[in-house]
Parts: sequence; structure tokens; C-alpha cells
Amino acid sequence: MRLLKRILLLLIALILLALLGLWLTLHQSLPRLDGELTLPGLSAPVQIERDALGTATVRAQNRRDLSFALGFVHAQERFFQMDLMRRSAAGELAELVGAAALPLDRLRRPHRLRARFAEAVAKADAAEHDLLASYRDGVNAGLAQLGARPWEYILLGQTPAPWRDEDSALIIGAMYFDLNDGGNTRELAFAKIHAALPPSVYKFLSASGGAADAPLLGLPLRSPTLPSATELDLRKLDPALLRVPADAAEPHTIPGSNSFGVAGALTQSGAALIANDMHLGLRVPGLWFRARLVYPNPRHRGEDVDVSGVSLPGTPGIVVGSNRHVAWAFTNSYGDWADWVRITLDPADQTRYRTADGWYSIKTFPELIKVHGGADEKLDVRETRWGPILGTDADDTPLALAWIAAQPGGANLDQMKMELADSADEIIDIANRSGMPPQNIIVGDRAGNLEWSISGRIPKRTGDYDPLLPSDWSQPNIGWNGWLDPNLYPRIANPNSHRLWTANSRVVDDEWLKLIGDSGYDFGARSSQIRDDLKAKEKFAASDMLEIQLDDRALFMAQWKGVLEKTLGSAGNDTALVAMKTQLASWSGHADTASVSYRLVRDFRREVVDTVLDGFAAAVRVKFADFKLPKIGQSETLVQAIVAQRAPHLLPPGYASWDDLLLKCATRVAHYLDQQPGGIAARSWGEFNKSDIHHPLANALPLIGRWLSMPRDGLPGDSFMPRVQGADFGASERLAVAPGHEEEGYLELAGGQSDHPLSPFFGAGHADWMQGKPTPFLPGATKYTLQLSPQSH
Repeated sequence: MRLLKRILLLLIALILLALLGLWLTLHQSLPRLDGELTLPGLSAPVQIERDALGTATVRAQNRRDLSFALGFVHAQERFFQMDLMRRSAAGELAELVGAAALPLDRLRRPHRLRARFAEAVAKADAAEHDLLASYRDGVNAGLAQLGARPWEYILLGQTPAPWRDEDSALIIGAMYFDLNDGGNTRELAFAKIHAALPPSVYKFLSASGGAADAPLLGLPLRSPTLPSATELDLRKLDPALLRVPADAAEPHTIPGSNSFGVAGALTQSGAALIANDMHLGLRVPGLWFRARLVYPNPRHRGEDVDVSGVSLPGTPGIVVGSNRHVAWAFTNSYGDWADWVRITLDPADQTRYRTADGWYSIKTFPELIKVHGGADEKLDVRETRWGPILGTDADDTPLALAWIAAQPGGANLDQMKMELADSADEIIDIANRSGMPPQNIIVGDRAGNLEWSISGRIPKRTGDYDPLLPSDWSQPNIGWNGWLDPNLYPRIANPNSHRLWTANSRVVDDEWLKLIGDSGYDFGARSSQIRDDLKAKEKFAASDMLEIQLDDRALFMAQWKGVLEKTLGSAGNDTALVAMKTQLASWSGHADTASVSYRLVRDFRREVVDTVLDGFAAAVRVKFADFKLPKIGQSETLVQAIVAQRAPHLLPPGYASWDDLLLKCATRVAHYLDQQPGGIAARSWGEFNKSDIHHPLANALPLIGRWLSMPRDGLPGDSFMPRVQGADFGASERLAVAPGHEEEGYLELAGGQSDHPLSPFFGAGHADWMQGKPTPFLPGATKYTLQLSPQSH
């Protein structure tokens, strides 16, 4: 027994020593917050101040030193995030995390963004190249100054690879993949719809909007015309072609955002007021990094550039924010930024393809995907002058993908010039030339001006072709002819209403809509609600903007509540349906966490939409057995039109009538929810819409992973309302600011500022974001100060 006790004590001691060693190693990988460091690569001292949230204020004597210092801070706080983003864009994740990442690498490596961006950086002008080089040196210096590797690399058994010049461009590439469909799968699906169904059905399913639209220019579109019974009769289909699942509770999440603003005529200060909440995947730490950058203004002697907002680790500037003169904000544009090109191969030589200039040889690039702990994988990428061959048309013709991210000029640092701008006009001019995923940009300046345009490069399409379908560009004057002249960009300045808003739905019409295109605009309910909230007041402060951002009223869902109530009126004595009817009486009209009625109406609507649209998918499956509907942003518009008119020929097979379809949808939802513990009465919205925001490696650590996650609380809000919120998707930030009055603004961030669980900034500010509590836009009192000094020569 004495021996066993000694062995047990020894084991406990060894475990404690191991835990102590782990703690010491983790502690060594924390960033330096105070004191002074002497580093090569600087021309003058730089001061890095941090407040209680970890907001970094960087003060430098020139922009080059500031880029170095920002890279230093980003690397010390967020290098693993930066590494994941550059690798995901380049198709190099498996080299870090192993074979689990191979499917993503196989999709992304064919774009060859690392090679393309390395070439672009080599050709960049001296000023841009100098900023990239200084940021690179700062990142690598920050990494080297850590006492140990970032903790994620210890867990993975890896050593972080140094930062390279093109890696900052790859961060932009990662955002392209997040905000665009890099595989252009939506258009491949529409090609099959076009090949399998009559033109009227294709036109119906590809509608760009409807009566719920709230465009800045033009009127809402009319409800799309239903196909006639002679063109399509779904009742004749085999019911076995339907694929609707019984569980309709999948969240509706699309990368998007809200941005809106009011001109100075509607504020007390006379400055424009801008608000923004960018809807993206949520994680620990959050995507954005709070920062304030201060350095002498090269354009105005004696004045400092003082720009605050959110930076994107991996890039050397502020993405969204205010510089005391101008504030700007983004939402995803959902324009059409990629086209499929039909490739005609030479019958006598399959390595050649036809162009308007004759036959050209397909270029083949061997790519090696390295796999940590596994066998490397070889990949041959075949490229044309328009892009890599990545798909096939409905008739099996090879397709090359033309995508703006891979075009020369698709990624650059021009957006950084916004920090020097003095007016809204100047910001818009910069935005139109910036190489970034094209966004709606709303800008307001200190003088009260308010403007909208597109930030990012727009391809100049020539020839009469449908960009939603694969086209033959081997004919003269068909395809893309460089970039659209910025002077031709859509632009709205100082509207009579003094208000602007964008929320991923259609913004303009006619010729401007043709320039931007449509890659799946969102249903207009969210835009309409923001517009109406803005019209409800004549004077605005920052708190009014937050009230709009937190608006979780389910206005458009009220009509679905009415449909469900009417449906349940003939439901009989089914206990689950009776329970559903009872819960509907507590309808509050909000997507609040305690609401059972909201969840019931939401799931019923989702089941009806899926069921109705799957009838069209079934019609396509007659010709293409594995067909799945693409993302249809106007699904609500289409189904509203169908259900309102109750066209018998658009009733999916297996249903006796529209009343029968609605009742069976309600029954499926009720039975699914009632079978869970506590029955329907326990199925609150907060039970389903529960926060699931965690570090990317949390799931790999089952015992301690919960310490790498934010609290799992119910979240109010949902799709199709200003407060967009899912379990791991939603407002990655919320801000409102009037330039020149930044002290009155707010900035909330999800997920915290640091990725290190021992950092005082881990999860900092997340609770305010959860509660919708405004955190000041500008940094708080300085708590830590680190000075970086140049190495003497």
C-alpha cells in the first residue's frame, strides 16, 4: 500500500509538473504589453498603447513605421488567425492541420492565388511594396519576440512559417472567398435549370427582387410572373424526385451586412452619422481587431492622421472606421463578379482551345498540396486566358472561371488611402479603384455629406450575353474587357431624403443594375425595415443607430403567422398541432429568446418554402438526377407569389391541394419539435438560436475546449430583420460614428480581441456585444504602453 501511495503521489506530482510546464509555456507565448523593445526595421520610436479591452493605439512618426508596428501587434495577438486566412486562400491548410483540410485545399488551390498575388506584389509601385515589406517585417518581428510559439502551434506540433509579402494580399483573397462564391456554383446550377426547364421558369427562379425591395434608386420590382401550366406542371412529376427534409430548422445565413447613414441635416452636430454591422461567421477571437492609428499627415503639415475602427489582422490598415474627417462602412454588394466561359477544344488537339484570336494552348500548372502527417497530393491546374478550367456546362462542355479576385488588380492596398481622405467624394473615388471584394460603401463626412457607391473593381462586360449562364467568349467582343472606368460607377450623393441604407438586397435598377449584376440578392425585408426605421425619425444620435441594429421585430413573419393560424384552424385533434396552436397565442412579433411562437412560425415558413421550391428542383432532376437548388435569395418573393395565387400546376406532387400542403408542412414541423424533451412548449427560439462561438481548435480539445469558447447563451434576432443573428453567424461588429465626433460613437466586437486564453483581452468586449451594450468607439484610458525603438547603427 505504501508503494501504491508513493506511485500515486508521484503520478500526481508529474501531472502537476506537466500542467505547470504547460502553463509556463503558454505564459511565455503571451505578447509583450509594457516596456521597451529595440528592433531592426524602424526609423523612429513607435508607441503602442492598449486599453482594458486590448484596443491598440499605434503612434508613429511615419506610415512605414506604423505598418511595421501594426504588423508586430497583429502577429503577437493573432498570428494563428492570420495563418489560417492566408492558407485558406492559397489552398495550403492541409500543410498545417492535416488531411481534414484537403477538401477545401482541392477547391481553392486551382485558383493559384499565391502565385498570382506574388506576381502582383512584385509589380506593385514602390510605395505599396514598401508598406507591405514593412508590415511583413513587423509581423515576423512580433512572432520572433514571443517567448514561445503561439499555443496553437504547440498543440499542432508545428512551427509557424514566416510572413511573406503576398500574404497580405492573400488575406484579401480569403475575404473574396468569404464574400463571393469562389466556385461560382450558383451559376452552374442555373445552367442546369436553363437546360432542363422552359425559359419562363428560368426567368422566374432568377428574379432579382420583388415587392419587398427597398432600393436607393428606382421602385420595388413587380412580383415575378408565374410560369403557365403549359410550360410547367409539377403535379405530373414522380413524387420520388422530391428531397425536402423533415427538419426545416436550418438557419438561413448568407455573408452580408447592414450599413446605413444620415446626412448632417439630421444630426445635432451637422456631421453625417454612419452605422455598420457586418454579418459574417463568428469565432474566437473575432475577425476584426480594434485599432487606432496616429501619425503625421503627409498632406497637411502640422496635422496628424488619426483613424480609428477595425483592422483586419494580416493587412496594414483600417477596414471600417473614421479619420476625424470622414467615416465609411461596407455591406456585401451581391453583384455578379464571376462568369463561366465555355471552352471549345480543338478536335485534333485537346490541349488547345479556341479564342477570338485563334487557337491557344492550355497552360498546365503542377501544384503540390502538402499534408501534415499524411501523403502529399499532386494537382494539375489547367488554365485558359480567362481563368482555370473548373467545371462543365449542362452539356458537358468544359468551363473556365473568370473571377475578379484572380484578375490583375483584383487585390491591392488602395483602400488604405481612405485614412488620408478629407471628404466623402474623395473616399468614393478611392473606393472605386480599390482591389477588394466589391462592396456597397456608405460614406459620411464632417461637413454633413452622405454618399453611396461600389467599393472594389467592376469587370467591364462587352457583348450581349447572360452573365448568369456560361457563355462562349471565343467570339469577337464577348466577355470581359478590363475594368469598368470609375467615372462610370454607380454613385448616389446627398439624396433628398438625407438617408442611405444597404442590406444585401438590390440597391439600384436599370443600367446600373446591369453594370453590377446579380449573384443572389437577399430578400428585401431587412432593407425595408431599416429604411422605415430611418424614416421614423427626423433627428439622429448614435443611440438611434444602435436601436436600429438591435431591431429584432419579425415584421415580414406576421403574414406567415396568419397563414399558420388559418392552417391550424382545420387541424383536428392532433395533439402536436393543438400545442402549436396554443403557443401561437403568445406571439410577440419579435425574435426574442423566450418566444416559442416565433420559432414555430419560422420553422413552418421554412418548411413551406423548402417544400414549394423543391417542386422546381424535382422538375430539374428529371434531366439531372443529382440536382440541388442553388442559393435563391428571392425564395420568399417566389413562394409568396405562388402561395398567394395558389396555382394548381405549381403544387408539388403528392399533395392534394394547397391547403393539404400547408397542413402537412405544419404537421411535420409540429411532430419534429414535439418529439423533443418537454414538447413544443419547451421549444423556445433561444433554445435553438444559442451562441456557439469558439476558437477553431476548441473542438480538438474536448476537455478544455469550453474555455476557448464564449458563453453559450440564447441570442435574439434572426434572418430578414436588422438584428441578424445565428449561433455562429451574425454582426461581427456594430458601430456608429460621426466624423469629428468620434467620442460620441460606439464600437462593439464579437469574440474578443486576443486569441490567447491567458490574455486579459481574451473575450474582452464580447459580453457588451451579446447584450447590445455600446462600447465607446475610441479607445479607453491607456492601461499598457510598449515602445518599439529602432536599433542603432
